[in-house]
Amino acid sequence: MEFSTSQILYAIILTLFAGLSTAIGAVIAFFARNDNLRILSFGLGFSAGVMIYISFMEILPTAFNDFKAVYAYGEFLALLCFFGGIFVSAFIDKCIPEDLNPHEPKDDYSELKVCPLPKKAQKPPTYHPGEVIKKIDSKSLKRTGIFTAFAIAIHNFPEGFATFISSMDNLSFGIVIAIAVAIHNIPEGMAVSLPIYHATNDKKKAFVYSALSGLAEPLGAIVGALFILPFLSELTLAITFAFIAGIMVFISFDELLPQARTYDKAHDSLYGLIIGMGVMGISLVLLNI
Repeated sequence: MEFSTSQILYAIILTLFAGLSTAIGAVIAFFARNDNLRILSFGLGFSAGVMIYISFMEILPTAFNDFKAVYAYGEFLALLCFFGGIFVSAFIDKCIPEDLNPHEPKDDYSELKVCPLPKKAQKPPTYHPGEVIKKIDSKSLKRTGIFTAFAIAIHNFPEGFATFISSMDNLSFGIVIAIAVAIHNIPEGMAVSLPIYHATNDKKKAFVYSALSGLAEPLGAIVGALFILPFLSELTLAITFAFIAGIMVFISFDELLPQARTYDKAHDSLYGLIIGMGVMGISLVLLNI
């Protein structure tokens, strides 16, 4: 299969947009109050709805059809690739220590020196990217921010690959997926910038670290282009699509929905999930008319 220079360029631009949305999260973290973050819950739920719907209703069925055109039992091979994508994503997630993984629930934030509760209500303090830190240990907090940036960069690598390949095959899908990934990356940018900002009181430094953590996505796109494009055919595209569907389903259930619940009030994340599925379903119908 051959692709034009413009197709490759558009795919890289979309991946760059999705990755650098971590910088948007940094800006929000500097100015937003915790009670103003309900929109993030809705947005993350919306992003999960888009990814889940397009994975199960469009990308995976496309992979099934492409596999069946080559092999009699192609659907089983497509399922293997789909769960392979889930396994690889889970393996990457498992390789990152829990205390550095921004997507793991935290029970103990003693390093962040959050103000203690009254003795009668004493329990482990909770923390998420929208929370204001009142007392800090600057050295340990800066270390937390830097390692969080590194962990997020590792997470973003396969997301960049998924966005790039989807954009190459169908620009409309690529745009939708890029927007969904961008929404997902906003709280990740907050998770990087807040500790660094509170440790150094330097917004510029916090912003730069957040932006750099998102650059792993275009890097994933470039690596994917170098390794996949020379060998891309109907079969390799089917394998890649099934793999990408697995990645996006894992991201939705392991990262997006748990993060959405962090800011959730009045089922904001659930409403976002349903509306995201609805918007994606209507979009696919309109694209096929």
